[in-house]
Amino acid sequence: MARSVNKVILVGNLGKDPDLRSTPQGKSVCSFSLATSESYLDKATNEWKDITDWHNVVMWDRLADNAAKFLKKGS
Repeated sequence: MARSVNKVILVGNLGKDPDLRSTPQGKSVCSFSLATSESYLDKATNEWKDITDWHNVVMWDRLADNAAKFLKKGS
């Protein structure tokens, strides 16, 4: 049994529409890529720099059904 729980809240934009599929046992699985961005001021050049990180997200069961229903590319 796990001793701790790690919770992450990602706020970003979807790179493509969610992909909803089912397992052979009938469970729903939804996957999508999420882009998060960070901006910072580069002290050497005094210019703003943007960094984009991509996260692969997988959801199961009812949460997967809701994600496929409400999420769209760019949202």
